[in-house]
Amino acid sequence: MAELIEQLKNPVWYSLNETHKRFLVEYDGVRFYDQEVCTFGSFFDASKTEKAASQYIKTTDSFFFVSENQIPIIDETKIVLERKIDGCQMVLNKLPEVSITDDIVLLTNEYIDEVYDLIWLVMPGYYRRRTFEMGNYYGIFKDGKLVSITGQRMQTNLFVEVSAVVTHPDYTKRGLAKQLIAHTTKQILKDNKKPILHTNKGNLAIPLYQKLGYELTRDMNWWMYRKI
Repeated sequence: MAELIEQLKNPVWYSLNETHKRFLVEYDGVRFYDQEVCTFGSFFDASKTEKAASQYIKTTDSFFFVSENQIPIIDETKIVLERKIDGCQMVLNKLPEVSITDDIVLLTNEYIDEVYDLIWLVMPGYYRRRTFEMGNYYGIFKDGKLVSITGQRMQTNLFVEVSAVVTHPDYTKRGLAKQLIAHTTKQILKDNKKPILHTNKGNLAIPLYQKLGYELTRDMNWWMYRKI
């Protein structure tokens, strides 16, 4: 098994090698998630991405290659780069004490549609219903509805990614996301794994993550491609 530091350099690859192996779709050494679950791809050898991407794009309209510093190669007659997200990886150093004042619920399958609708309201475009299968999701309810969530996405035997940090616009600035991130982080630590997260550079949430003990560690770029 690869060491943690190596896994964090290519989190999609190692997630599909371990915990998420059941979601693996592979073309000549380039790894993708089943597009019904997540549209992330990963590689070590960029020379293989052209053919692999041309195969994978037959199953979906768009996808991401996730890479620390390598540039994928694509067939520009079939695929276009829609945009590149300059992202960063954050890794927990030490979680401070956080007061949990709201009831946090482990979300079961009965809440899949509510999770999907809330994420698409706040961050439309990427989340799929079966993304829910990638890890545990936690939520806070107000006035009888789900208003704030966090989830777990990429993961191996050594790390788990905190993701889907979303709060309904009518319920922001109440500390809900802070509580949920802290709770999700604690659950990961209970499993003796390293909590990590990814975000785009300049995200206004980065100071919050830093207050919760997460440190910026490396670039992690997201190349979004679309079928022509």
